[in-house]
Amino acid sequence: MRIRISHQTTYAFAPPARWVIQNLRLTPRSFESQYVLRWRVGVDVDCALRHSEDSLGNIVHAFSRQGPIERLTVSAVGEVAVSDAVGVVRGAVEPLPAAMFLRSSPLAQANGVLREFAQDAVSPASDPIERLHRLMTAIHQAMAFDGEAAETKESAGEAFALRRGGARDFAHVFIACARWLGAPSRYVSGYLAPRDAPESAYAPQSLFAWAEAETPTLGWIAFDPVHNCCADDRYVRVAVGFDSNGAAPFRAAQSGGGETVGGTLAVDRGGEQA
Repeated sequence: MRIRISHQTTYAFAPPARWVIQNLRLTPRSFESQYVLRWRVGVDVDCALRHSEDSLGNIVHAFSRQGPIERLTVSAVGEVAVSDAVGVVRGAVEPLPAAMFLRSSPLAQANGVLREFAQDAVSPASDPIERLHRLMTAIHQAMAFDGEAAETKESAGEAFALRRGGARDFAHVFIACARWLGAPSRYVSGYLAPRDAPESAYAPQSLFAWAEAETPTLGWIAFDPVHNCCADDRYVRVAVGFDSNGAAPFRAAQSGGGETVGGTLAVDRGGEQA
């Protein structure tokens, strides 16, 4: 399946910013079930985009611009061929050993409530993959999806206490619980193409988020607790992190200026490849 993506984010500064620096994690990488056919990241101001790779293997573009700056737009446009690997991630760039993703991170820590919830969710299953599926289903049933929560900064424990959140929050809860259960787990940012039905409840408004957990037999598997499924050919994987801080599509610094942000995202699910 080919997925065409056009993503624009506009920053407006009032008063104008004196300077802006941004790091962008907006570029997907190819692996066994995902092949990037074309991709371009751009900024509509005069600057140079510097390309690099971070410690987790994410592609990073960085730029700086001296002001005064009233407005700038960042765009990511491309086409990706994706096949359904029932969530299994093979052939991805892996600079770190899986065990590193057992490490606790600020937004994905399991407090007492989450530990009890995770234990109840997986009991009495002993198979590692079955336990992760049970955990995903339990989170899907326990929490309500709230698209307006996409920009919140709650930790896993705070989001679970509310029993609602955006995709980011669902992923953090899964990661915190999976790590406590002994499964290395990480955060994934990416794009999700809408289902064939136009009335899909989760039509994309921004980048989406899910989690990956490492299993002894199949390696890394992608779990989406919002939809209670493993990632299929509707998911375009862009960046990974210990939590959302490490996979953030935009990390910015600026001097002066009050910032407002707006954006558009078009994700088009194309036809089968020839």
